[in-house]
Amino acid sequence: MPKLKMPRKSTHIDMTAMCDVAFLLLSFFMLATKFKPDEPVVVVTPASISQVILPDADIMLITVDTKGRVFFSVDNKIIRKNLIEDMNEYKGLNLTENEMNAFAIGSSIGVPFNQLKSYLSSDPTTRQAIDKSTPGVPADTSVNNPDNELAAWIRSARNNNPKLRICIKADGEAAYPSVHKIIATLAGWKIFKFNLITNLKAVPPGTYAAEAAATTTAAK
Repeated sequence: MPKLKMPRKSTHIDMTAMCDVAFLLLSFFMLATKFKPDEPVVVVTPASISQVILPDADIMLITVDTKGRVFFSVDNKIIRKNLIEDMNEYKGLNLTENEMNAFAIGSSIGVPFNQLKSYLSSDPTTRQAIDKSTPGVPADTSVNNPDNELAAWIRSARNNNPKLRICIKADGEAAYPSVHKIIATLAGWKIFKFNLITNLKAVPPGTYAAEAAATTTAAK
């Protein structure tokens, strides 16, 4: 008796449901995502041959622009909220909850303590205008100087998160004394390990660094 052959049919997968899920997820992330606010100043860092990659989290960023103005920031929203609460109590800033929340979700701060309340209570457009004329966070070479407000920011931030990696992002045109104040302030708190953010450039041929790189490549 001959065997019956079942007709072969091509497999058909209905992708409609999957497409619906993909678009729902895309819509969710577009609506729920909050973009990182822009930094108040743009700096052009000097070039170096260092290839050390900074971590993505637990960063304390100290920025110095061409005018020598200092801006301070930490990257974690929870740490920022704890930090501003501590500073509000320590310095008697009389900040409201909305103003502290504005600090927590904001970018770098470059205003003195006596201007911080009015800065945080302003709308984003006004803050951008203030950032252009602000003198920056006051800094000095001594942590014992009461005018060295950067020292207070650094101490409080480290108390909230001792694992913070400190990064100095200075413009290539910034004067050395402005950067020296930051380094001296860190040394005053016994902090001798920090990173300088630079742009990567090619290793000059004929130098020791070039020979070391060639040796490492040959060993691999």
